[in-house]
Amino acid sequence: MATVALYNIKGGVGKTAAAVNLAYLAARDGAQTILFDLDPQGSAAFYFRIKPSRKLPGGKFLRGGRRIEKRIRGTDYENLDLLPSNLSFRNLDTVLSKLKGSPKRLRRILKPYRKTYDFIFLDCPPGIGLVSENMLFASDIVLVPCIPTTLSMRTYDQLVGFFRSRGRDVSRIHPFFAMVEKRKRMHKELLATGRDRDHRFLDTQIPYASEVEKMGIHREPVPCFAPGSPAANAYQDLWHELKAMATRR
Repeated sequence: MATVALYNIKGGVGKTAAAVNLAYLAARDGAQTILFDLDPQGSAAFYFRIKPSRKLPGGKFLRGGRRIEKRIRGTDYENLDLLPSNLSFRNLDTVLSKLKGSPKRLRRILKPYRKTYDFIFLDCPPGIGLVSENMLFASDIVLVPCIPTTLSMRTYDQLVGFFRSRGRDVSRIHPFFAMVEKRKRMHKELLATGRDRDHRFLDTQIPYASEVEKMGIHREPVPCFAPGSPAANAYQDLWHELKAMATRR
């Protein structure tokens, strides 16, 4: 159905939490789903209780084929698989710079999995470079979590500006507000003007909530240990928006 990347230049904006919860909700809805953990921190795999794949260094990952298939792991949840990363993935930009056709390398790697899975989620590392260019080529939808602060919005503008300067299609980029604290005046002001600033902003807002932080303790998606909580409901709303976008493609 769609390849969906969770990406931001900045770290610590709720990117991995969104990737994990969306992948779980897609699988719970009956979609065959896989999450590629491309962040060298390996947080997505940690949340799903899966160990890093030390036998798949970043260089081998970029060659694709059977090397990847052998490292895909099933999760505790029906319809949901995961490819864990490891610390060597921090060198993906360096390896890509030495490969021919490097901006489209990830798209070629993922092509076989588009036939097997309904949804492919990519938990992308922060930063900007060849990995992020690959992500844009490989994805149908790019979700960008943004904290409603001046610096976070400036970073989003820089992200869009970078891709435009490279002649890339930015229509598939869709930001949404995350780590929202409506008690803060700045948050409220930026939430009110989000769509005026960029029409691609989604309606869903992910709250700053203890349930999201507790994912690291429970090592589960929020709907599993805190169903009905504001955070679980927000991720459910985000999934519905994403599913609608994927269906319209």
